[in-house]
Amino acid sequence: MRALDSLDELDRKIVVAMQHDGRASWRAIAEMVGSSTATVTRRGQSLLSSGVIKVAVNPALGAAGQVDSFLIRINCAPGTQLMVAEQLVAHDDVRFVTVVTGQYDIIAELVVKGGATNYPHLLEELQSIDGVERWRSDLVMHIYKVTFDWGRQLFADTLSLPEISSDFEHVAEPEPCSPVHFDSSDWKIIDALRDDGRETFQAVADRVGMNESSVRRRFERLRNAQCIDILTLVPAPALGMGAETLLTVKVSPSQMDAVARELAKHPAIRYLAATLDENALFCEVILPSTNELYSFITSTLSRLDGVEGWTASMELLFLKRGFIETPWWRSQVAPPA
Repeated sequence: MRALDSLDELDRKIVVAMQHDGRASWRAIAEMVGSSTATVTRRGQSLLSSGVIKVAVNPALGAAGQVDSFLIRINCAPGTQLMVAEQLVAHDDVRFVTVVTGQYDIIAELVVKGGATNYPHLLEELQSIDGVERWRSDLVMHIYKVTFDWGRQLFADTLSLPEISSDFEHVAEPEPCSPVHFDSSDWKIIDALRDDGRETFQAVADRVGMNESSVRRRFERLRNAQCIDILTLVPAPALGMGAETLLTVKVSPSQMDAVARELAKHPAIRYLAATLDENALFCEVILPSTNELYSFITSTLSRLDGVEGWTASMELLFLKRGFIETPWWRSQVAPPA
């Protein structure tokens, strides 16, 4: 994979623009970053082919029917963390997997089709993975924020990104989707875009046996209904972000919603949800360094009325996000040549 420290400012601006819209044309991205279409096309294609970024399309949660999500915290036998994490990555119902510091070794999210009553059917399979010593699960009650364009905090004043209001004050919670929005042709289109979210509509049409205009129309309908997620995956260090942290924030029950809505406004918050256990909020914050993390904790988090305390884990290795395996994690743990 291309060295992450080889990305210059223009590369990083292209990445941030693609985080905002992974299917934007090279011309549109060039307008966002203030460069020529030819330069942006060459640089963007290099970023994709080298595995620095990956664009994928997935159905939104609930697209195939009722689901419930569980936050999973795992302790592993010494030396087995990567083996356990790799098996979790391979499981279709696991949405994200990360190896962390702190009191746990792995944190993951398990999305249970059919709702929480079906969770016990998955427990025996997953808890029997060699190396798993302790398994703690917590129901995700409400998701306040999921975003894949967290990199915009780096260039908020210099990039022309549409549909982003000033100071990140407008935060849209994920809308539920429903199977009624899909038919068999829609699913074929999504499947064709899962591995390469920038595939042209014509190429998708050729693969699924439809005409290009039908594929385009169906895709835009699903997108406007918020029934698909367009993910641009990138390792945070590629954007110079060195502090990826998972926080479990304990909050006074009467102020849970108010605290969550204030936190959701912060551009560094990528994911934010309310969990069932211990009247807590679970959030992922991505910042350039530990100094910025310290500032966020002392100047923002600790000053919110209702916050009673928190525990935290630094993310060491992200293996899966948004149901998509990250293309870089294996090279990050490979022994030096």
